[in-house]
Amino acid sequence: MDTIYALATARGKAGVAVVRISGPLSFLVVRQLTGGLPAPRQASLRILRDPAGEPLDQALVLCFAAGASFTGEDVAELHLHGSTAVVSAVLRVLSEIDGLRSAEAGEFTRRALENGCLDLTQVEGLADLIDAETEAQRKQAHRVLSGAIGQKVESWRADLIRAAALLEVTIDFADEEVPVDVSPEVLDLLAGVMRDLEREVRGAAIAERLRDGFEVAIIGRPNAGKSTLLNAFAGRDAAITSDIAGTTRDVIEVRMALNGLPVTFLDTAGLRDTGDTIEKLGIERAIARAKNADLRLFLVLEDGLTADIEPIDDDLVIQAKCDVRETTGPAISAKTGDGIEALIVKITDILSARASGAATVTRERHRVACVSALKALEIAVTEVKLGADRIELAADEMRTAIRALESLVGRIGVETLLDEIFSSFCIGK
Repeated sequence: MDTIYALATARGKAGVAVVRISGPLSFLVVRQLTGGLPAPRQASLRILRDPAGEPLDQALVLCFAAGASFTGEDVAELHLHGSTAVVSAVLRVLSEIDGLRSAEAGEFTRRALENGCLDLTQVEGLADLIDAETEAQRKQAHRVLSGAIGQKVESWRADLIRAAALLEVTIDFADEEVPVDVSPEVLDLLAGVMRDLEREVRGAAIAERLRDGFEVAIIGRPNAGKSTLLNAFAGRDAAITSDIAGTTRDVIEVRMALNGLPVTFLDTAGLRDTGDTIEKLGIERAIARAKNADLRLFLVLEDGLTADIEPIDDDLVIQAKCDVRETTGPAISAKTGDGIEALIVKITDILSARASGAATVTRERHRVACVSALKALEIAVTEVKLGADRIELAADEMRTAIRALESLVGRIGVETLLDEIFSSFCIGK
């Protein structure tokens, strides 16, 4: 396998820049640059020199032997002073060494997968951790990166292998009398795995929302104060406010964190009958986004709710402009700030309650694999209950379920996904 190198930190001026090298020539490269090799996993301050002996930088050098590194190969890291000139000089020297080439996007992580250091869900967890913007996203991504999904898959797989083995005994001794009826133990094992899978499938949608962010749509008639409220949430003028009805034509988004949860607030066009073609298009978009949002916040004036969309589930109905009119029930003034803090707490409580039901699986691919395994096990249970004549069919369905779970962690059948997954990684990862 080629030896690859790349800048592992962001480009630009910084205190420290890290260049990573991975592959069979990594340690040879360190000897060429420094004249020696540090002890494994022990940082050593060395002068890096080009082939002519001219100093490039004074760097902290770390070496990790194959089997004890991120990629599973020999890995070296050069912790340089983070100037663009130093980084460029070191990368130029590396590019001139025979057998080295610049890494492709995500190639270090791909090698970690291929060498068995990470499973596919951990790779996806790493990508999510790099992209994490809030505390909840960080915690969820770290849980996946730590191997939580793979551990569950191993537990389910062990139970299914045990159940299949019990059935295989029945098949192997079909002409003899098996002293013990294995079906109760088999059904018990299958029931346990199915309960876990059902829980993961139920919580997958919430886990995905944690990863991508919740959406809260602000809905109401024109001049209900939606844009002013969005600006109050954002703490800046994110949306234009005006007394002229129909000022907001498109959906305006503001992303923020509430108690560690990623939330995007949507300021939508005021809902009313209009002959303005552009405003009408904005209203259609507003209704569509509001219907797909995780939570809707209705700002109500004297004339009540709009007929275009009705509140459901945990949707909030709030009286607007309490500073200039008499209101009953929950009310706010986006202009003065009255009631906004309590409203934020209420929104946070609702979304936090939903987030508490998040599953370990975080992506649609994970959910699909769990659903496939669950369907196969449902058929297997039916076949077991039909008696000894159907045992072979039941065992085959269990093998189908095991294959679905193995695809979840990347053991089989995921080659077509790899290019898409690793394309989202930066070059140095």
